Amino acid sequence: MDLYSEGGLVVCGPVYVELHASPSVSEAFIEQFLRKTDIAVEFSLEESVWRSAANGFAAYAHRRRRLGGGNPKRLPVDFLVAAHAWVRADQLMTLDARPYKEDFPTLRLITL
Repeated sequence: MDLYSEGGLVVCGPVYVELHASPSVSEAFIEQFLRKTDIAVEFSLEESVWRSAANGFAAYAHRRRRLGGGNPKRLPVDFLVAAHAWVRADQLMTLDARPYKEDFPTLRLITL
């Protein structure tokens, strides 16, 4: 089954890792939640996702240094999550769309 053509919700491996860092949340709870909500986890990311993330992070780092902001403050994982959505899906659901607008301008963002 192709989860993308079916319109299902898919998260990449780094999002799965971040879920495990939530306080008071067990691995069993996460697995049960993903199963009950039909959220799939894509653990393997193809080269185009990695390259898109690298390009986005590099552009951000260059822009930050050029504008006098110093070294990058955002984490590369943010770019990996956005690149996964840009390459493999048609949108990204996020709590804060602001950081993605400049680095992935064609990515459709859903803000909660």
